[in-house]
Amino acid sequence: MATVIDRAEDLATLDVSRGELYEQHSWKPLFAQLRAEEPVHYCPDSFFGPYWSVTKYDDIVAVEGNPDVFSSSWEHGGIVIFDMQDTNVQLRMFIAMDNPEHDEQRRTIAPAVTPTEVAKLAGALRERTAAVLDSLPEGEAFDWVERVSITLTTAMLATLFDFPWEERHKLPIWSDWAAKIDIGPDPVLNAEREAHVFEMAAYFKKLFDERKALPPAPNLLSMMAHSQAMSNLDEQRFMGNIALLVVGGNDTTRNSMSGLVDFINRYPDQWAKVQADPSLASTAATETIRLQTPICHMRRTAVADTELGGQKIKKGDKIVLWYNSGNRDEAVFDDADVWNVTRENSRRHLSFGYGIHRCLGARLAELQLQTLIEEMAKRKMEVKFAEAPERLPSCFTHGFHKMMVTVTKGA
Repeated sequence: MATVIDRAEDLATLDVSRGELYEQHSWKPLFAQLRAEEPVHYCPDSFFGPYWSVTKYDDIVAVEGNPDVFSSSWEHGGIVIFDMQDTNVQLRMFIAMDNPEHDEQRRTIAPAVTPTEVAKLAGALRERTAAVLDSLPEGEAFDWVERVSITLTTAMLATLFDFPWEERHKLPIWSDWAAKIDIGPDPVLNAEREAHVFEMAAYFKKLFDERKALPPAPNLLSMMAHSQAMSNLDEQRFMGNIALLVVGGNDTTRNSMSGLVDFINRYPDQWAKVQADPSLASTAATETIRLQTPICHMRRTAVADTELGGQKIKKGDKIVLWYNSGNRDEAVFDDADVWNVTRENSRRHLSFGYGIHRCLGARLAELQLQTLIEEMAKRKMEVKFAEAPERLPSCFTHGFHKMMVTVTKGA
């Protein structure tokens, strides 16, 4: 394992994409250094090739707000630091497209997550959350990731797809493999990833064809099957959009639910505020999403020579937008490294992106996390680490592999 450093002696060779930085949770001081000294920074050599890092909030917003110059398209490499065209599974999802194709496909999915539709899910969501929390053993160590985070997000994902309930355990496995961009060009791991993604696509294609033969219904697959924009996708576009919905509906919320417990352990005074005033649950949820930043980065590719933050960007350059850094920009968030459940501007976070590619499921993710916080506060639940959590060695999915905890519940 490479040596982890707190400060780069030479910014010219700094590479913030290294997986061990995230596994050991030692990335924060390096991004603070970049924000202070070189907010738009060029890394000439990394596992993923050369790339620009964009680390300050306003610069990230500027890039996301200019899709004509900074492309998301898979044709130019896509939305992650690893070039999508370098594997057999290119995952041509609509988030990895530019307009007009992006908007056409996005509009197909949008009706499933309107405020009205999300509100319809609230009752069943609360019942499931309460049942999971009530099932947790007191005084006995268990894995919060497995028992709570994965269980709740998988159930919601299965509901959105109207996925066969008895097979829902497949969803987090597929999600994890689809999101493994950090394996890069490793031929063995890529072959395993592709096998899982093809298995996922085949299963969903069978369901898709069944839904297409039936009258329209209020689930994501039926909406896709009966839409003009997504009813006849080619294999790569179908796989890509399924992967997007599975990963987007699973990994991000799952890791925010686990991040919540991390923050409760690090900021018990803030958790005490929520328990004393459960109306803070909404702000606590958005603050958790800000500080956890479950997706560390998105990537764009310059399609024309341009300038950003005083740096000259060339056509074809890879631009990595570090949301985890933008969400800690002290110019926007006071005491940005602190979990503050009364933070007035927590909703300004970049965890869901910005501009035309902002996450469609943002409100649903917030509702799931807010409901969990409310139900935990209602039970006066305390969650303590039984051992140090195991973090993912990933510069993309910012989360936890395992989190052993013990819980106690009040009256």
